Amino acid sequence: MQLESFIAGRWRAGNGTPVALRDATTGEVIANASADGLDVAAGLAHAREVGGPNLRHLTFHDRAALLKSLAKHLTDRKEELYELSYATGATRSDSWIDIDGGIATLFVYASKGMRELPDSHVYVDGATETLSKTGGFVGQHICVPLEGAAVHINAFNFPVWGMLEKLAPTLLAGMPAIVKPATATAYLTERAFRRIIDCGILPEGAVQLICGGVGDLFDHLDTQDVVAFTGSASTARKLRTHPAVIGHSVRFTAETDSLNSCVLGPDAAAGTPEFDLFVREVAREMTVKAGQKCTAIRKAIVPAAIAADVVEALKAALGKIVLGNPRLEQVRMGPVASLAQRREVLGQLAKLEREAEIVSGGGRQLELAGADADRGAFIAPTLLYCKEAARAAAIHDVEAFGPICTVVPYEGLDSAVTLARRGAGSLVGSVFTADETVAARLVLGLAPFHGRLLVVNRHCAKESTGHGSPLPHLVHGGPGRAGGGEEMGGIRGVLHYMQRTAVQGTPDVLTAVTGRWIKGSRQREPGAHPFRIPFGSLVIGDTFNSAAREVTVADIERFADLSGDHFYAHMDESAARRNPIFGGRVAHGYFLISAAAGLFVDPPIGPVLANYGIDSLRFTKPVKPGDRIKVRITCKEKSLRAGQGYGEVRWDALITNQDGETVAAYDVLTMVSEKAVPDA
Repeated sequence: MQLESFIAGRWRAGNGTPVALRDATTGEVIANASADGLDVAAGLAHAREVGGPNLRHLTFHDRAALLKSLAKHLTDRKEELYELSYATGATRSDSWIDIDGGIATLFVYASKGMRELPDSHVYVDGATETLSKTGGFVGQHICVPLEGAAVHINAFNFPVWGMLEKLAPTLLAGMPAIVKPATATAYLTERAFRRIIDCGILPEGAVQLICGGVGDLFDHLDTQDVVAFTGSASTARKLRTHPAVIGHSVRFTAETDSLNSCVLGPDAAAGTPEFDLFVREVAREMTVKAGQKCTAIRKAIVPAAIAADVVEALKAALGKIVLGNPRLEQVRMGPVASLAQRREVLGQLAKLEREAEIVSGGGRQLELAGADADRGAFIAPTLLYCKEAARAAAIHDVEAFGPICTVVPYEGLDSAVTLARRGAGSLVGSVFTADETVAARLVLGLAPFHGRLLVVNRHCAKESTGHGSPLPHLVHGGPGRAGGGEEMGGIRGVLHYMQRTAVQGTPDVLTAVTGRWIKGSRQREPGAHPFRIPFGSLVIGDTFNSAAREVTVADIERFADLSGDHFYAHMDESAARRNPIFGGRVAHGYFLISAAAGLFVDPPIGPVLANYGIDSLRFTKPVKPGDRIKVRITCKEKSLRAGQGYGEVRWDALITNQDGETVAAYDVLTMVSEKAVPDA
């Protein structure tokens, strides 16, 4: 088949000499790709002028709903992606990581968008900063979508996940994307992308695809554009230094080469669960995706005293791996992605052999199941041992992007840390130990050089997601050689595609900008109690001021008996006077919250369905018997739960005493119906 690109709303084929893309197992040509002659500048313009406005018109919740719908759509069509994925050399379980992993990332971001982002167009970042004595001049950081295009350049090893893990936070942020997959496996990305376009879920211009070279795309980048790159460090350096990227300060994030380490603690001798878990993890990371993972373990750093035990255990584990046609059920490892990739890996292995001994594999073909060694890009899982690791250079610098790993002995934890850090910046490191003190020392020593660290012991192993699994909840990236970027990481990943701006002005101005009531802004006392107003009719700033209530000794003692909280400051006047904070008997803080609820809650059935929590609670001044308290609640923020018939309302609550002094402040979270009286 001839791969096509999707530019400016149309599928188009390039007119240059196509690149033949072959099945990694059989060598059969399955697709041709070329993007020569495509008007990529028109694609950028389409993204900025059509896709961006269409996405920014939607709220965060609207965009989260699109991601969820898209994830469901791809889930229903993933079997055809699995079938095509075999051509990349991936086994069924390899493809699960790529295909289901990518779809799961869409689901996670859909959920996070609904739960952690407002149903609005502006993200409020952090607390309000008071900039004047009276509070009439304040500052607030906000985040809004950048108004350019996100250019996503992805690697060959994860054709589906690589696309979806970048698209999820980008689209949720409200930014259109142009996807450029690695050409070698672009046929799988193109198939998944076609299903995205066919379903019509995303608005016009939200996504585009280039199958082949990017042409002069980078020449047309501007200050509002973003580049997210995954690939080699050398290519990243070339793109980072493109005149347009430098001249326009184009936001650029990169995930590049990484020599990842797995450290076995000195306590984890042969026979311990941690030893067995370590061996299993290293063997798995060597063979999953034929070692073609940017997070794969390249150095197994082990105590010198048990290095021989580790080598023998790994040789035994690798000896059980069935290598061959990934379409066969018994096969556990397929070929690398192409014959060119095999040549690259074997060339790098030759460099490692100069200072490390091959103890298993050696890059030579094993007995293959259902495959021809002459046609397929097969490499045996290869284990090396480097006795003089401190003096070596290649094992700390050369990344053989295949099923290759070197066992590295260490003497003492400081040595283990030094050996791992010589990778000059890694995406991930892992530690296998049952000793928390050892774990802490290793984590703190490794953290400055790693983007993610995994600690495994017998207690968490069953639930661990593994060394090589990036998660949408956590950042994926690393310092130095690993590129210096971060992807995903929950809402952090979304904010990468947004501009953080500090806004200064009056509280009323900031309330208008953010859609969130800010202290000092205007308040309105509606004709009815705010709890009797349906969600859609509530106005930001709607306020209720309660009557006053005197706090008595009897109140305090009844609350103590009911709650079981007989702390001396509440019950013993003499002892409480010795307390430097209270200087006498005081009411329970939680009694104040309960009493405040009694002052502001409207009891009959109405639109308020439930109170589901309190945020940011602070007790600022003690309340003593005889003090009189009252409460003011103000509608602070609203977020509709689309299709649920209700929304979340955040109320700013302030409890004051008879002198007008604040004694407690917090946010009350409620669910409010769209109807005045909800249906039974």
